[in-house]
Amino acid sequence: MNTVILKEPGIFVFEQTPEPLKPGPNEVLVRVKHVGICGTDIHAYHGRQPFFDYPRITGHELGVLIHELGENVEGFEVGQKCSVEAYLAQPGDLAFSRGKTNCTSTTQCMGVHVDGGMRELFIVPADKLHPSELSTEHLALVEMLCIGNHAVERAALQGDEFIAVIGAGPIGLGAIQFAQKPGTKVIAVDISQDRLTKCKEAFPHVETLCIEPNGEPLVDAFKARFGFLPEVVIECTGNKHSMEAAILLPDFGGRIIMVGIYAGDLVFSDPDFHKRELSIIGSRNATARNFKDVIAQLESGNVNPNTWISHRCRAEEFPGLIEEWLKPESGLIKGIVSF
Repeated sequence: MNTVILKEPGIFVFEQTPEPLKPGPNEVLVRVKHVGICGTDIHAYHGRQPFFDYPRITGHELGVLIHELGENVEGFEVGQKCSVEAYLAQPGDLAFSRGKTNCTSTTQCMGVHVDGGMRELFIVPADKLHPSELSTEHLALVEMLCIGNHAVERAALQGDEFIAVIGAGPIGLGAIQFAQKPGTKVIAVDISQDRLTKCKEAFPHVETLCIEPNGEPLVDAFKARFGFLPEVVIECTGNKHSMEAAILLPDFGGRIIMVGIYAGDLVFSDPDFHKRELSIIGSRNATARNFKDVIAQLESGNVNPNTWISHRCRAEEFPGLIEEWLKPESGLIKGIVSF
């Protein structure tokens, strides 16, 4: 079957691999139709992704068709379209018992810790499938949108906050999408004016702030532009400099949600953190609740998929296109690979 494999940093290949065996009990064999390319895949391609081994079949943003049902699988049918909740976890710890399957001691992400969906067929647990009548291309956006949805859930918004979203890439745009509630004011911050322009086109009510990489510090630039500091900061870059600067940004009593991941240590002033009584909150992956909410919002038309999809190609074309996609002038937001 057709498969895309990340052999080592900088080398994606298109190969033929054996088809999987029949699904076992409580498993489903799915046919992959569309795969989203995300920041995790790009970090792995550049050799900067934590918890990653090579070679690896990447791909965890998936729109699939059910191909074959294993024993004891109920509530699904062959040909049904689904999104895939790409996080595998085993019972046995408190996080799992609390329903936090996104961050248990055993949680593994398809395409990162184990092989993912950049292939025509693969087997997934039935309880990780979320059916919908959406197109499989749009279902390939669901996992990515769930990251922003979960981050906003972690922020526990009251509905009247000033919220700064740092990084107007695909995850940041997702956070902006779900942070917009009656009474909230959302401000997008990025070093790319092009990204902020696209953000403004998608979300006209969102304010934007472009930061020069070696220019005025983030806090000073924010105060100069808006005259206040945000109560909530959602950091989506995974960049060490940006993450450390973002910790300085929340106002007194504020909170910061760390969505991006940096493969190293972050350093910040404890007295400054303490005097503001800040809450620094991690946000990892998403839960089944987020998948259900995002799918419902896509189905209702509340979320416009065209905000994200900027590039498309066939699986056999992808290894030869990835470098072009990653050039800043390409304007990549979300690339979708089709099988």
